[in-house]
Amino acid sequence: MAILSIDTPPGNIPAGTDIPAISAIDVSKRYGAVSALEGLTLEVGRGEVFGLLGPNGSGKTTLMRLLAGYLLPSAGRLAVMGHDTTTASLAVRRCIGYVPEAAPLYRQMRVGEFLTFMARLRGVPERKVKGVIEGVADRLALCSVLDKPTRALSRGYRQRVALAQALLHDPDILILDEPTNGLDPRQIIEMRQLIRSLAGRHTVLMSSHILGEVEKTCDRVAVLLDGRLLGVRRIADMPDLEAWFLSLT
Repeated sequence: MAILSIDTPPGNIPAGTDIPAISAIDVSKRYGAVSALEGLTLEVGRGEVFGLLGPNGSGKTTLMRLLAGYLLPSAGRLAVMGHDTTTASLAVRRCIGYVPEAAPLYRQMRVGEFLTFMARLRGVPERKVKGVIEGVADRLALCSVLDKPTRALSRGYRQRVALAQALLHDPDILILDEPTNGLDPRQIIEMRQLIRSLAGRHTVLMSSHILGEVEKTCDRVAVLLDGRLLGVRRIADMPDLEAWFLSLT
């Protein structure tokens, strides 16, 4: 499998290069005798929405934290846009926008102030910060709340702001950990539509333990259980995701 040099700038993969967005080869993560992820081999193509499905404790969040550089694998090789997550972690982080399940927002900041702060942390040039924020806010329907404190937002708007900060540097890959958790039915539908709108321009890796959300949002899905990959299928090829899931678990 081709792996680009760590000197290749993020976002500048040559056209036509056959490099997957995410590549995991026999990846494991262990904490002493406890195995959170074991022998995972998986590829995610560029531009697709890929779902990680499994119960709590199945290894979904561990994989996402490995990709985001919060953790290092105990064994195996993990690459993002051709960059090894262990030897080229800074290049990997430039390729990724990450929204954890409990997305932290600075409650004392207004939405616009928070996004400005995050844009600067992301390395967005100062002359472009205002335009980038306006573009992302328009894309996620946040223009009406830019002057509001983050603490005053509904759960749905907080999720949108968390997604906005992950998009500020126009990453190749978005990693979304349980993006619809805690949302009401209308907010779930809106978040699903947002995620689908990101496909193509971005690769989206999202986790969930809700079968229906994965089925309606993702192009492909992987099932994990107890840190092991049980199977990968295209949603379009499955007449019954629930039956397939139950057959594996």
